[in-house]
Amino acid sequence: MPVVTGDDVATARSRFEDPDIVQRTPIDSSRTLSARTGADVFLKMEHLQRTGSFKTRGAYNKLLDVAARDDVDEVVAASAGNHAQGVALAARETGVPATIVMPTTAPQTKIDATRGYGAEVVLDGVDFGGAVDHAELLAARDGAEFVHAFDDPAIVAGQGTVGLEIVEAVPDVDTIVVPVGGGGLVGGIGAALADERPDVRIVGVQADDAATVPDSLDKGAPLPAEEVDTIADGIATGNTAELTLSLIEAHVDEVLTVSDEEIASGIVLLLERAKQLVEGAGAASIAALTSGRLDVAGETVVPVLSGGNLDMSMLQTVLTHELTAREQLIRLQVRIDDGPGKMAALSDLIADLGANIRTIHHYRADRALSVGEAFLVFLVETSGNEHATTIVEAIEEEGYVVEQVN
Repeated sequence: MPVVTGDDVATARSRFEDPDIVQRTPIDSSRTLSARTGADVFLKMEHLQRTGSFKTRGAYNKLLDVAARDDVDEVVAASAGNHAQGVALAARETGVPATIVMPTTAPQTKIDATRGYGAEVVLDGVDFGGAVDHAELLAARDGAEFVHAFDDPAIVAGQGTVGLEIVEAVPDVDTIVVPVGGGGLVGGIGAALADERPDVRIVGVQADDAATVPDSLDKGAPLPAEEVDTIADGIATGNTAELTLSLIEAHVDEVLTVSDEEIASGIVLLLERAKQLVEGAGAASIAALTSGRLDVAGETVVPVLSGGNLDMSMLQTVLTHELTAREQLIRLQVRIDDGPGKMAALSDLIADLGANIRTIHHYRADRALSVGEAFLVFLVETSGNEHATTIVEAIEEEGYVVEQVN
């Protein structure tokens, strides 16, 4: 039986009196997603929490318990970033020293933010599992307590307060869509609504290459992933727990998976249309809505944007991928007779068509070329598919052989 109840979640929320620590985040409608899905879509903006993630809720609820005891001198946690920042802030506010173990692959922005909240950061392990192993060793010290990211009733109860805010702000909600890593958020929301609003459908979403819940549900026990590889590092836990799996079994109606490409598209859609910057985990719920695998037509739907701590290098990667997919960034390989003026002539042609050239590379060493020939490779910014086609056709009309190589 689940060991987190609606009463536990309500108690956690009653403790969140200081809005400088845990904020009641906004819920706003999305005309774009509503039109695309045929539903009334409202975004729960947990990425606007002070630490950029819902994780502060569970961490603060847990640290309030720890601070009330006299047998704990410090807390130790493991996290790829969001739980780390939540624990670090909660520990500082409750006066408990904190050591956070983060994977060596954690984004520098999350490492810096965690240190900024006053925690000691230790880098160990190449993934979340490796960080957990080292954190558990540190937590074996006298007076230390390990604060798990999701396998803890106090953590789960704190996360579940998101669900209470949703049904109060959107009382006619039919479906809540929740990103799932270890299952603390979706399990907490399920527990929060189990008695008062059992009519609300709860859908969990995992990344394809970090999905553990579907197989774990089939097996009836937590089944770790052999390998985790996703841009959504916030849900790349690689495992769930008996606690959270039992809550998912009891309260969650469906768990589906989405690809990294769909997550990337979700990030860009929110940035363009909702003017909201979220990380991969935060966009997973949007990816579920736009994938076509979740039917919400005619419903009132609330996707949870669980986090906004997106590393700038990852943002660049996502934007480049999306611009390429939309043909707003194209690479053209043009075969030329290698003589004076050809690069300038082609550059002028592309510029006259209103496109911007980012880079040009000149290649002569290619076995496909005849003597005296070369390839010019242009990386070009366009306005989209039609513009890209116009550019290619114009180059061909000038007698060149051109290939779009991306």
